[in-house]
Amino acid sequence: MTQQSSTGALTEAVYYILLSLQVPRHGYGIMQFVQELSNGRVQLAPGTLYGALSSLVERGWIQALEGTGRKKEYEITEAGRKALRSELNRLEELVRHGHEWTKGLDT
Repeated sequence: MTQQSSTGALTEAVYYILLSLQVPRHGYGIMQFVQELSNGRVQLAPGTLYGALSSLVERGWIQALEGTGRKKEYEITEAGRKALRSELNRLEELVRHGHEWTKGLDT
């Protein structure tokens, strides 16, 4: 049995935001990255994005960079990397179990 994360499952928006912040980005850059990475399947509305960014800053998972001009840029913190790694492990486990238990099923 695997160790459970204290963070729980991440929403898809939070997952993609954390993934996008492996390099510093501003809000619009995050929205573009997520849309491109998900082939247009995930589109973050400004209200969703900025609400999530605020929440992630409060959790200590991301931080705003100082002195980046008019557009505020964000970067992931070590705590955010741990949360992202935990979610990747959880998702990999889900996929592995799905493959193991659906072998031989007609799709």
